[in-house]
Amino acid sequence: MKDVIVIGGGPSGLMASIAAAQYGAKVLLIDKGDKLGRKLAISGGGRCNVTNVSPIDQLIENIPGNGQFMHSPFSVFNNQDIISFFEELGIKLKEEDRGRMFPVSDKAKTVVNTLLNKVNELGVEIRTNTGVKDLKYTEDRVDAVVLANGEKIKTKNIIVAVGGKSVPYTGSTGDGYPWAKKAGHTITELYPTEVPITAKDKFIKEKLLQGLSLREVKLTVLDPSSKKAIKTHEGDMVFTHFGVSGPIALRCSQFVIKAKKEHNVKEVALSLDLFPHKSYEDVQEELDNLLHSQPKKAIKNALNGWLPERIIPVILDKAGVEPFIVRAELSNEKKRSLLRSIKDFSISATGTLSIEKAFVTGGGVSVKEIKPKKMESKFKKGLFFCGEVLDLHGYTGGYNITVAFSTGYTAGQAAAMNLWEES
Repeated sequence: MKDVIVIGGGPSGLMASIAAAQYGAKVLLIDKGDKLGRKLAISGGGRCNVTNVSPIDQLIENIPGNGQFMHSPFSVFNNQDIISFFEELGIKLKEEDRGRMFPVSDKAKTVVNTLLNKVNELGVEIRTNTGVKDLKYTEDRVDAVVLANGEKIKTKNIIVAVGGKSVPYTGSTGDGYPWAKKAGHTITELYPTEVPITAKDKFIKEKLLQGLSLREVKLTVLDPSSKKAIKTHEGDMVFTHFGVSGPIALRCSQFVIKAKKEHNVKEVALSLDLFPHKSYEDVQEELDNLLHSQPKKAIKNALNGWLPERIIPVILDKAGVEPFIVRAELSNEKKRSLLRSIKDFSISATGTLSIEKAFVTGGGVSVKEIKPKKMESKFKKGLFFCGEVLDLHGYTGGYNITVAFSTGYTAGQAAAMNLWEES
């Protein structure tokens, strides 16, 4: 008999194991892979963005997948608690742009090793290369975990922290959904989030802009019917051989998927603003001054330095402007078209890459069926869910890992408290 069994050795599972052990439970941590913390080790570009320092209301704004649910877990263990937790373990953190917190070492391995050391120090029993075949329940509570080899381990508390279906080589292959369904839980529709967007435009197909990075631009997803903005994000992006990627494209991706489904269309229009902090009139004035100062230069050369060189031919093509004309030959109508192509550069999104290529899984175990201050099932006593297996997701930038650590800690603490309540 084990007090608490945690299934999954990612960020939420490690934090759940630590919290449960700190509150006096005898914990068994099971993972089907050969090592723990595999997703942590690749997070933040291998540097591990452990949390985001933003105020709670901003954190929740950046968790578009049921962020309001996080008020309760954050009341137990929030981003400031995460920062204190790591600093007390000797990991110095630094704040970078947009509130992202990284270890000073810039190495995810520092974070993973520190968590593993803490797990071992607390006496958590660890079994790697151990698959779980099934969970056993009585009418109203958990009963046992059945391993792939047939071994049955009785327990009073099971914490499911197996992740979603994104980045499957780290072990996230959707294992938790059948166990949740068996307990009576609803699994909301799964879809990729924080994933590169695919597009069908000529300049994408011909790879004219492949590898071009843009900084501090604005990308907007447009409603297929009204053409009004559904969602806008500012920041950096990059053109790829299949579409667009980078932080703002990843953030817009889920809204492309939802718009396609809601309107039953094959494409969703995106609008790219190359000068988001300047008005249309300001950009027009800059363009006029630029051309006025170089009246005899071919327009494609005159724009060089003001716009990224590689995007100029594409913008001119979109605007219907011949690249070798000079200022005197540019009609007012063509100038307006050119300005539109700069402030409203259109991209035809066809969808996104697959859920396996996504950074995060959208959908999962319905949070309506989870007690938010405990992360415990409303249907089975002693059954807990935390991390990405839940219908909870945030943007990249430290928000998802904050959700994982917060829900993991909350579940671990509550599982241990169950033991005290029942003793």
